[in-house]
Amino acid sequence: MNEHTKRPIYCPTCKAEITWSEENPWRPFCSQRCRLIDLGAWATESHRIPGEDTVKLDSDTEE
Repeated sequence: MNEHTKRPIYCPTCKAEITWSEENPWRPFCSQRCRLIDLGAWATESHRIPGEDTVKLDSDTEE
């Protein structure tokens, strides 16, 4: 991206307006803090992609 194509976006965590550019090492987040908050939400399954389970657990099988 060159200087003329930088565009504002919003941090997915705190909704702060930031510029999408190589100067922001945490993009699309505004900071490392917001990036880690998002990662924690995925790790605790607060964020998840809907769909059916693809792995059957041993306790789910009939004997």
